[in-house]
Amino acid sequence: MENIYLDYNATTPIDKEVAKAMKPFLEDYFGNPSSIHSYGTRTKLAVEEARRQVASMLSCEASEIIFTSGGTESNNMAVKGVAYANRSKGNHIITSSVEHPAIFEVCKYLERNGYRITWLPVDKYGMINPADVESSISSDTILITIMHANNEVGTIQPISEIAEIAKKHNIIFHSDAAQSAGKIPCDVNILGVDLLSIAGHKLYSPKGIGVLYIRDGITLEKIMHGADHEQNLRAGTENVLEIVGLGKACEIARNKLEDYSSHYSEMRDLLWKLLNDNLDRLKLNGHPDRRLPNTLSVSFPGIEANTLVARLDKVAASAGAACHAESIDVSAVLEAMKVPIEFAMGTVRFSTGRGNTEEEINKAAREIIDKVKSLMPHSEGRKEVIKPGINEVKLTSYTHGLGCACKIEPRKLEKVLKSIKLNEDINILVGTETSDDATVYRISNDLALVQTLDFFTPIVDNPYHFGSIAAANALSDIYAMGAKPIFALNIVGFPEDTLPMDVLEQILLGANDKAHEAGINVLGGHTIEDPEPKYGMVVSGLIHPDRIIKNKGATAEDILILTKPIGTGILTTALKRGLVDDDLKSRLIQIMSELNRLPAELMLKYNVHACTDITGFGLLGHLREMSKASGMDVEIDFQKVPLIDKVKDFAAAGTIPGGTYNNLDWVKDDVNFGQQSKINKLILCDAQTSGGLLIAIEPDDGKKLLEELKAGGLDKASIIGRIAGEGKGNISIL
Repeated sequence: MENIYLDYNATTPIDKEVAKAMKPFLEDYFGNPSSIHSYGTRTKLAVEEARRQVASMLSCEASEIIFTSGGTESNNMAVKGVAYANRSKGNHIITSSVEHPAIFEVCKYLERNGYRITWLPVDKYGMINPADVESSISSDTILITIMHANNEVGTIQPISEIAEIAKKHNIIFHSDAAQSAGKIPCDVNILGVDLLSIAGHKLYSPKGIGVLYIRDGITLEKIMHGADHEQNLRAGTENVLEIVGLGKACEIARNKLEDYSSHYSEMRDLLWKLLNDNLDRLKLNGHPDRRLPNTLSVSFPGIEANTLVARLDKVAASAGAACHAESIDVSAVLEAMKVPIEFAMGTVRFSTGRGNTEEEINKAAREIIDKVKSLMPHSEGRKEVIKPGINEVKLTSYTHGLGCACKIEPRKLEKVLKSIKLNEDINILVGTETSDDATVYRISNDLALVQTLDFFTPIVDNPYHFGSIAAANALSDIYAMGAKPIFALNIVGFPEDTLPMDVLEQILLGANDKAHEAGINVLGGHTIEDPEPKYGMVVSGLIHPDRIIKNKGATAEDILILTKPIGTGILTTALKRGLVDDDLKSRLIQIMSELNRLPAELMLKYNVHACTDITGFGLLGHLREMSKASGMDVEIDFQKVPLIDKVKDFAAAGTIPGGTYNNLDWVKDDVNFGQQSKINKLILCDAQTSGGLLIAIEPDDGKKLLEELKAGGLDKASIIGRIAGEGKGNISIL
């Protein structure tokens, strides 16, 4: 079965006719439209022809069309342009609670800068009540901005009715039509709007091109300054190639709108019928009738949408809105519609397009139904599914997150743990009162038991490597305390009805081999059936009570040594998305599988004051725990922090796990980042899995330890900073 694309609301392919129209301007006609010679004349004519094609689709004058870089710029240009141009008249803007971020974030920005924003509620279908618009109008209202159709659930808003209200009160009215253009009529005169935004890549033209329709007589303050291109409203040499493509796409959409719309709805409705006939308790989101013909938002109760989407091997869809594909948070649209959490967390958007066939929809439905049933609890009628062969398994598709990046947000965890008190016991040497990596219980005057538990979801696809990494991660907590591990127990959650038991065997084998490398045995454990695979270990170790190394105890002038490079959270996120090459993948797996045994054994030769391992809370999260516990301020040299290859590149590309953002939010009040970029901040907070040890040690001892670490093969080990002196545990990044 070939891949089936059902994510046309996210983006569309370039229509072949569009590509054909663009080709001459890629190969032959390169002139600047502002030039007066023949080269410029040819491209100028092409731009103006495209302007007429867009205007024809919208039933407006060509002079009312301004080309932009896409829907986001068009929305910024409209909302900010009106706000700035009319500041003397008022500062009130009315919008809805279900807008795309390209409107929502603009309004939030203006709100922070003195404008008053009214966020209109919606009904259970995501529909705005025009009466709410009118009742929100005041003497200082300067703009109403309401999307034409919602990108997540497809609900079409009563734009014409709202336009009448706006006109009656002499208020400018803008609508974001990024999702509606090319799917339903967008006649600006029938809609009654003053401003309308279009994104080219939603209607089969290239990405990076858009349009803002500006009704004649509407004045905007320009936000892009430079030369007088686009009627002196949008500076910058015109993107001729893509403008031509957008013009052709609009011509095609205008001529075939009825046929396309009919096809979209036929495919959408067939998919809904097949799903609804074969699955129980489905919820259709959006208006049942006033909805985009191609959009199907379905809630599968009790199922995590990101997990379902990841398991769809041959079907491309979106969990919630495409703009939130990496998030497991309930979308603002579903929250505004008051969709119950059980349904909201299981919401998937399918959107049909020109290329879909009835055969494709039938095949897609079969896979969706099978995967949904495989995720259902037994009590809801899960059926036996065809299990993949072990070589076909992609473990990361069975989870919504990766490794230690799935930890509960540290701020929330701290709040919970504060309410839990221990019974008095003089033999508890390390408990929950600190943020140490393991607990320590005294058995005798000369012996203490160190114990830890760690488990997580797959961080790599290969089962053997997953088990190996998870075991190394669990063992690290014992090493960080300066203890010697003695044995381990398995802890397993496994979807036995979905994955072959051979996969579990490989996970356990990888863990067992890593335990043997550490010199211990795995003596049993506990398993449960779980739709999301999870694996970890309980590890026990021994230590003399007087030789425990805690994360508390760093002293002034200590240096800080980090034994492994950071960036595993960012890189495993990129790996899950298929962006990492084989060489980097092998290096990444090697780093995460590497035991912290060598640095743990070497540091026992020296006077180590504090130690912790770097895992889910990131370098700064675990360093913050050390600095706070020690009552010491810390300085870190970012340039000395070892990074895995290409971490910065992938961070800049946005492949960042949610846990990393949570970590940054947690530590930001205690860290002075200086002039560090947002990317550097995120890297320092990246949620690690099986990271290295962070060791606070006297300078002379530290330099000797570093030499031994490098001689032992830890070539990335580095002195990354120092303990600056007594304080509140604040961290400065140099």
